[in-house]
Order: sequence, then C-alpha cells, then structure tokens
Amino acid sequence: MQTLAHIIEADPADPAAFFEAERPIIRKLLLEHGAVLLRGFRINGVAGFQQAVQALSGDPLVYAERSSPRHSILGNVYTSTDYPPHEEIFLHNENSYQASWPRLLWFYCDAPAETLGATPLADIRRVHAAIDPQVREEFAAKGWMVVRNFHPHLGVPWRSVFNTDDRAQVEQYAKAGGLRVEWFGKDGLRTRAVRRAVHRHPDTGEDVWFNHAIFFHHTTLAPDVQQGLLAMFGEDELPSNTYYGDGTPIPPDVAAHLRQAYRDASTRFDWQQDDILIVENMLAAHGREPYTGTRRIAVAMTELFEPDH
Repeated sequence: MQTLAHIIEADPADPAAFFEAERPIIRKLLLEHGAVLLRGFRINGVAGFQQAVQALSGDPLVYAERSSPRHSILGNVYTSTDYPPHEEIFLHNENSYQASWPRLLWFYCDAPAETLGATPLADIRRVHAAIDPQVREEFAAKGWMVVRNFHPHLGVPWRSVFNTDDRAQVEQYAKAGGLRVEWFGKDGLRTRAVRRAVHRHPDTGEDVWFNHAIFFHHTTLAPDVQQGLLAMFGEDELPSNTYYGDGTPIPPDVAAHLRQAYRDASTRFDWQQDDILIVENMLAAHGREPYTGTRRIAVAMTELFEPDH
C-alpha cells in the first residue's frame, strides 16, 4: 500500500491555473495514495482555498444530515468539527452512514495548532485487510445499523442536522435516504438506518471498509463521557450507537479489534500554514488529534456519490 499522504510542494505564481493544469495528475495520485497534501502554495486564506476546490473539483456540497457541530465560513466551506481541543475525533469516512456521500474531502490550514492537532489518516484498504475474516464476514452478511437519538438541548439539534424545522420535510428526506424516523416526547427524534459495512471502490474495484460502525459505537467514546451518557440515557437512548444490521449488539471485543485495525493503519503529519489536504473519502479515513493553541482548519466536500443499492 502507498503512504498517506502523497506530498506535492510547489509555489506557482497562479495557484488556480496550476490546479487546473495538474488536475489529471492529482486525481490519479488520489486513487493511488488515498490522499494528497499540497504544500507551499500561496493560498491567501479561505477565499483562495475555495477557488482551489472549484478549480480541481467544482462547487462544494452543502453539509447535510450532519453528525457534528460546525458552521459556515464562506458559502459551503465550513469549520472543521467544533469539538473541544482536548478531545480526539476517531478515524472515520465522511457521511458513510448516509445513502450518499462526498467522494472528495478538502482541508485547509488557516492556522496550525501550537502542539499536535494533526488530521490522522488511515488507508481503509489496509483496515479491511487487517480485520479478522470472521468479523468481516459477519458485517458483510448483516451490514451495520446506526441509531441516532436527538434529545432536546443535547448535541446537534435535528433542525441543524436536516437543515429544516419542518417535520414533514425530515420525513421526506428520511424516506428518500432509507432512514426510519420516530418522534418522541415534545421535540425528540430517533432515526435508524441499515448500511453496508464493506463497499467496492467504484474506480479501483478494491474492497474497502467504509462505515461509521465504530465511530458511532458507544465504546469508542472517552470513558468518562461514555459513563456519563449511559447513566443519563441507557444504551438504547444514547445520542448515537451502532449495532449489526439485524439489531444485535456489536460485542466490545469486536469493537476494540476494529479500533485497533484503524490505529494500526494510521499515519499523521503536522499541519503547516496554507496546507491543503485532499482526501479520497472511499480510500482514506480521517480523524483529529487533540491540540493546544489556536487551530483553524477549513473543510469542503465535493462530488456527491450515490451507490447502486
């Protein structure tokens, strides 16, 4: 397997023209390596980043059915997840819990952290190969289920997740995306979806471990957060949790094995000012290290992919 991420260092007079000319090469490198890091370019802030995204991949997508808090910086360029700096964000593939997802993810370093703060990457071809065959086969046969509970005044509100306050629109979106919805209490919402755990990459034909089965599993939470949420809600009403596709629990030892497969495949680099990282979402998982200091990473997503079901 290739090393994440492949680095291109350059300082062209016209970055947008460079991206336009080099687009075929960059796209080829993404399929080979899973991620490309552009370093040394004079990007000139988020507006320049937006221009680079448009030159290489077209207009950014709206962030829909979101699972984490973030806000718009410029159009459909967003902040990276607005979690406290001391928290790790575990490796995952963007929107793999949805019926469709972006093929390319874009990260721009507007200000690096004082310490740590990397965006670790893991080749999900390597993750797939490292998983015990019996574990892979069970997930391949059953799929995986994500259950999300939107409690009033806790976590990301369902209105922000679905970009509407109209329940009928939520139900319409859910029906189109294979979500089962259940309203509870005065303003609570529960959604369930069953998805595939293993996908075949549409360009390379390789099997990839593309899912949120472990990212959303309650044992992946920090121990103090996990214990606090379980005390408040119990396992069935957690803000998010995962199961096999038939609804049976994923055993803790299986969850631990899958987390280790991600960590064993993980690589990292330290951000530098004006770095742009492009991630092929169906080849590489990404996460976030804890950090100190001011860290500003802008994010965009492009090229919506709708698999055959």
